[in-house]
Amino acid sequence: MEHVENKSIYTLQFGLLCLSSLLFSASFNMIIPELPNYLSALGGAEHKGLIISLFTLTAGISRPFSGKLTDKWGRVPVMAIGSIVCVICGFLYPLLTTLSGFFMLRLVHGFSTGFKPTATSAYVADIIPQNRWGEALGMHGLCFSIGGAIGPAIGSYIALNSGINNMFYASSGFALLSIIIVANMKETLAKKQRFSPSMLRISRSDIIEVRALPAAIVTFFSYSAYGVILTLIPDWSQHLGIANKGLFFTAYTVASIAIRFVSGKVADKFGRIKVMFVGLLIITLSLLVLGWGDNIEGLIIGACIYGIGTGILSPALNAWTIDLSLPQYRGKAMATMYIALEAGIGGGALLAGYVYHDVLTRIPYIMYANACVTGIAIVYIVFWNAKKNRT
Repeated sequence: MEHVENKSIYTLQFGLLCLSSLLFSASFNMIIPELPNYLSALGGAEHKGLIISLFTLTAGISRPFSGKLTDKWGRVPVMAIGSIVCVICGFLYPLLTTLSGFFMLRLVHGFSTGFKPTATSAYVADIIPQNRWGEALGMHGLCFSIGGAIGPAIGSYIALNSGINNMFYASSGFALLSIIIVANMKETLAKKQRFSPSMLRISRSDIIEVRALPAAIVTFFSYSAYGVILTLIPDWSQHLGIANKGLFFTAYTVASIAIRFVSGKVADKFGRIKVMFVGLLIITLSLLVLGWGDNIEGLIIGACIYGIGTGILSPALNAWTIDLSLPQYRGKAMATMYIALEAGIGGGALLAGYVYHDVLTRIPYIMYANACVTGIAIVYIVFWNAKKNRT
């Protein structure tokens, strides 16, 4: 057993999984920096908070379905469904050019992230020994983050030089490549069942994995910051004179990538709680810096600090979720955590958009307020750990 657990995790199977996730991440992140201006051009400037919140709403709603399907139908078909949704939506954005059409597409598009990440995390846990989960999830997250870095930069470049419709088509192309890779991967679910409509019937017990609730609570409060950033940073970047609104996301992701080379291994060695605590502190600091720095340098520094914080937090949080669950409920556990993630991002985006209302001077105060929200996650994890140590 020791020999199995110490052998390399960097297999062709794991590499293909990471490449598929990179392309998937690039696909849906590619369009985000340009959507606020696109929505304004459609006459919906006052509804910018809905860009992210509608996306995360359906992502969250779909999690119980994706979790159940992942545990019964298989990891590979659920991953494929997520990428297929991205392909379809990329082609429909240029066709549905009304406000109602745009908002409907954001709802549909959200199903993509409701499916693929849930099944992917379960797939990683299937092929990697438990004592290497933090490292593996960190490296997988690194590839997902690379997609999140190159996507916005490529998307903004295409929109500026070839038009926004070509940006949407490129998004579909990246998702299609992700499907081609996934379709050729070996299924890892041991007791795979044939799909039946009954799998789509969800009971209360299918929605939440109670054992994973501590991880879900930390996820909810820590990821509200990402919803705020996705909603406000494109306009804040334009205010600071940055033409390519993907610059923030590139800087943030490069910093996240750099730290992920070690953060997963550290979580495996020193424990999830200590590593998550450090990550949450750094995220809180980044929000204070973003609120205070009213210049390009402040934006980039804040982006880098935020990237370091999420790069430390994410692998430990994902591994902790799997630690808390039973093997037969890994899909449901990851779905529970991701429901909280979507709720946090969507809630942060919706509140940020509501308070912001196209008044740029409000952005720093929204950042400060969200630093307090992240602080709630810090307080919770300290009390949870203290209670566990007493029992």
